[in-house]
Amino acid sequence: MPPRITRALISVSDKSQLAEFAAGLHALGIEIFSTGGTAKHLADSGISVRDVSDYTNFPEMLDGRLKTLHPKIFGGILCRHDREDDMQAIAEHGIVDFGLVVVNLYPFQTTVAKPNVSRAEAIEKIDIGGPSLVRAAAKNHAFITIATSPLQYESILAELQNGQRTTPELRVQLATAAFTHTADYDQAISTYFKKQPRDSDQTFPKRHSIPLRCRAVLRYGENPHQAAALYEQTDVAAGANLISAKQLNGKQLSYNNLLDADAALAIARSLPGAGVSVIKHNNPCGAACASSIGEATRKAMEGDPVSAFGSILGFNEKVDEAAAEYLVTPGLFVEAIVAPLFSSTAVEVLTTKPKWKASVRLLEVGSLDTAPQATLYRCIDGGMLVQQSDIEVDKYEQWKVVTDAQLKDQQMAELRFAWAVVRHVKSNAIVLCRDQTLVGVGAGQMSRVDSVQISIRKAGGRASGSVLASDAFFPFPDSIHEAATAGVVVIIQPGGSRRDQEVIDACNQHGLPMVFTGRRHFKH
Repeated sequence: MPPRITRALISVSDKSQLAEFAAGLHALGIEIFSTGGTAKHLADSGISVRDVSDYTNFPEMLDGRLKTLHPKIFGGILCRHDREDDMQAIAEHGIVDFGLVVVNLYPFQTTVAKPNVSRAEAIEKIDIGGPSLVRAAAKNHAFITIATSPLQYESILAELQNGQRTTPELRVQLATAAFTHTADYDQAISTYFKKQPRDSDQTFPKRHSIPLRCRAVLRYGENPHQAAALYEQTDVAAGANLISAKQLNGKQLSYNNLLDADAALAIARSLPGAGVSVIKHNNPCGAACASSIGEATRKAMEGDPVSAFGSILGFNEKVDEAAAEYLVTPGLFVEAIVAPLFSSTAVEVLTTKPKWKASVRLLEVGSLDTAPQATLYRCIDGGMLVQQSDIEVDKYEQWKVVTDAQLKDQQMAELRFAWAVVRHVKSNAIVLCRDQTLVGVGAGQMSRVDSVQISIRKAGGRASGSVLASDAFFPFPDSIHEAATAGVVVIIQPGGSRRDQEVIDACNQHGLPMVFTGRRHFKH
């Protein structure tokens, strides 16, 4: 059994709940040693504290860089209380033991997340003594209790009420958290330096780690027999995303809900105007732009009303009363809505009127002005694929009409809309759009002509007069003949096939204008 805790060393950056915790320690008769700003904070709170410099007889130096790195501090943390030689050694050198160490680190992560932070500012937030104290106390957790978060104070105080001791189980738990804390901290510093510009920049370093923090354990994964959890990537700046979203209503999000809501937000973000996306099974079954978000909602849901039942919607503008009133029309059912904002009236309508009012998830993500995550990770057995995300804006000025027939003025807006949508559809991807509304989708087929046929069938009579977008080139002219027969009036695709001329000739045969973008948008 470890000895009673009679002394605590406290040196923290995050001082939330510290005064209350220290007051609890003081009430138990535990002597508190501290440094600099922490000592002042405690003294100002009326808590008796002994300055570390007075104990070590060595002043703080180098503008606070050197405070606790001293044998009289580390000897009192690393000594093994069941070793007579250890205890005799510290006694010979006038070293007292610390049974409790309370340390959290300089706010490096929050500092480098600020815009335009200089490297000098970042470097000054790299803690040296703090991680050393944490690791020393965690290593010696058989005798030492280590606290690295204000969230741990309550449980520590509760156990100290029983003879000023903590249980082995709590000390192991706290040591585990401490090593995780320092590992995350070091990873954040490493990631920051990897991202700094260098003379010979290396986009993909030889070693790469992704710092993740568990945000929720989910009910299950894609299927009920699969366990699942949601993790936050802690080395990227916060922006509009599902991890930091505020849930205004509804049940807990499922694994599949999160995948679909992420897809819905990605499409909505890319739409050229007030826009709404409708997602089922990670593909859009509806999308639209209009002069108002309410009208865009109606158009998006009517793109494929059957598939839209039980869908997840993404908005790129505030959900207003008009949009909400349409969505509660009898016969419609929505699983979740993700948007920058919701008006108070829209929230009231969505959570009081429809049968599904209690279950619909309303997710508010904030402004979409911030760029989405620039790096994409995908697991495969034994490893991971890493690539730059396909978020770069297409350059319309580089598009080329390659057919005899030229575009009409109003068709460019339609093509921009269709091209914004098709890049989010699983390849082989074909979309048909009309009046800036998605009316037909062919997704994930092994043959591109199959995708064309499916999109035409889904569009029905609305295929006539629509524009067709393809995420990659047409390997044969068969798709062109299918599209022309259905009444498609213009086609957009990347180009780049060995048979491009055959495809162009087929368009000329039908009098169809076709645009080459020069950029493919596969999404596997």
